[in-house]
Amino acid sequence: MAVPVAVLDCDLLLYGRGQRTLDRFRLEDVTDEYLVATYGFPRRFIRYLVELLGASLTRPTQRSRAISPETQVLAALGFYTSGSFQTRMGDAMGISQASMSRCVANVTEALVERASRFIRFPQDEAAVQGLKEDFYGLAGMPGVLGVVDCTHVAIKAPNAEDLAYVNRKGLHSLNCLMVCDARGALLSAETHWPGSLPDCAVLQQAALASQFENALHKDGWLLGDSSFFLRTWLMTPLHIPETPAEYRYNMAHSATHNVIERTFRTIRSRFRCLDGSKGTLQYSPEKSSHIILACCVLHNISLEHGLDVWSSPATGHVEQPEEEYEQMESMDSEACRIRQELLLTHFS
Repeated sequence: MAVPVAVLDCDLLLYGRGQRTLDRFRLEDVTDEYLVATYGFPRRFIRYLVELLGASLTRPTQRSRAISPETQVLAALGFYTSGSFQTRMGDAMGISQASMSRCVANVTEALVERASRFIRFPQDEAAVQGLKEDFYGLAGMPGVLGVVDCTHVAIKAPNAEDLAYVNRKGLHSLNCLMVCDARGALLSAETHWPGSLPDCAVLQQAALASQFENALHKDGWLLGDSSFFLRTWLMTPLHIPETPAEYRYNMAHSATHNVIERTFRTIRSRFRCLDGSKGTLQYSPEKSSHIILACCVLHNISLEHGLDVWSSPATGHVEQPEEEYEQMESMDSEACRIRQELLLTHFS
């Protein structure tokens, strides 16, 4: 005769139903390996975030037990790096999925508030010169202040009638304009543009374009691919290279511009909520934009802490590139002159 076996709920025995403590997960109780596997980052990085964001995450509450900043940071990192609100993760920290969702919202806003501190172009001359030298060391392209490109992040449909967020592949997305340096650190990130806008239209309307048009960044240029117009501050590849110098220019341009493509892949690999493997971001466009920007801030902070930008393994689910845009022919004669001078001076 079979003997029934009772499966005991250890949490129920320890805490009583509905009486779980909200702070029973402690960093000191687990290994770095566990933290990296579960939350994507080591202990020292998590502690830094708790200190950085603590003031924003400690708010007055009517509840007898508020969720600690440490638990909020862990919940948010768990979502950013896994792409889902996992029940087991919430159970490990002693909070519900609804509480995890609130934690993600709180940490996201705290990171967005600090975005300008961590994502910015260098201002002093020595740092700007170092930026150019780093890029020149990649493939011999002079004067580069950053490489620019757009990437789409899938979001849920805002509503059935709104086609502004439907991209060329028929999917709802945000088109995110970013610039990075030679290490992969982001210098600019505009994550709110509707997916229906082509890359050239995004740049035309972006704050980034205004900065360069107003000569806030002098004596250099960005590198962009053929989806952008050639400008005095934005060097693009030649559509049909003919001379050896033009081929050399295009090869150096491609090798240098590849840094941002690798950066996009790394960000998606580290922050799986962006790569689409667990579905689209289930938030409004505004909240989705903030989550993307929060991940960008974390990406730069991780670089500052010595976490190698290229160390994350590639994931199997990577965004397929958008269809090729028509070659953007520039009508800017001064931009054409600058590019031709660059060809003659450095690639002939």
